[in-house]
Amino acid sequence: MVTADSAGGSAVDRSKPDGCELTAEQIRARISALGPWFHNMPLKGVWTAPEHFLGDYPGVKWRHYADVLPRDLRGKTVLDIGCNAGFFSLEMKRRGADRVLGIDFDETYLAQARFAAAVESLDIEFRRMSVYDVGSLGERFDIVFFIGVFYHLRHPLLALDLVHEHVARDLLVFQTLQRGSAEVAEIAADYDFSDTAIFDAPGSPRMHFIEQRYAHDPTNWWVPNRACTEAMLRSAGFEILGRPEEETYLCRRGARTYAEYGPVYPAQAKDGE
Repeated sequence: MVTADSAGGSAVDRSKPDGCELTAEQIRARISALGPWFHNMPLKGVWTAPEHFLGDYPGVKWRHYADVLPRDLRGKTVLDIGCNAGFFSLEMKRRGADRVLGIDFDETYLAQARFAAAVESLDIEFRRMSVYDVGSLGERFDIVFFIGVFYHLRHPLLALDLVHEHVARDLLVFQTLQRGSAEVAEIAADYDFSDTAIFDAPGSPRMHFIEQRYAHDPTNWWVPNRACTEAMLRSAGFEILGRPEEETYLCRRGARTYAEYGPVYPAQAKDGE
């Protein structure tokens, strides 16, 4: 069934095709037709990307922080931003979340996610949407996943601001690629204009801009070091509760230090202007 999205009039696919009746060979054939897959996960015992260059990904990372979230999510809602093939959406629905919404801008990933949910008989909604448009959802979620997206964004801090402003109610599970020093320097609240040494300190917050490509991917735009990741989370209004995995943070929504410096909404030119 396809219905109109009340927030913006776009088509929302709430269909739940019967994938649980497929044989292993049929599942394998459909996986191949929908490939390549970045999420390697078993669908009724058939792995989606058995030759994945990262092996059992994202499961290998998920196992490091699966226990930081409640096993029983009944009564909770979850938003999975940049859901890809839906690994985290599926995990949250298996824990009994009342509502799980996965969003991604790539229709190929969304087709994979819908198929995976159908095979596993999990009722999950997947929608085509950019992180920059989360305000149009008009609702907040108890848990927001923001995994593997940050460094693909041209405007990463804006994305964090929008998540805080519009969709995060309580917990944020955040992950980003990190490069550079793993040190975290103690940063003062202010520095004199002539004090430049802090900018060369290995543990100062630093974001690396990628003009061309990194790892053969033209969508890798920004890569922070650890100190920068943590500083940006705090600046956007998230309290860091823990770092259960090297690049992953469990955060709680709080107040921004400078509340007047929140998300911006650039105006678009009207047609013909």
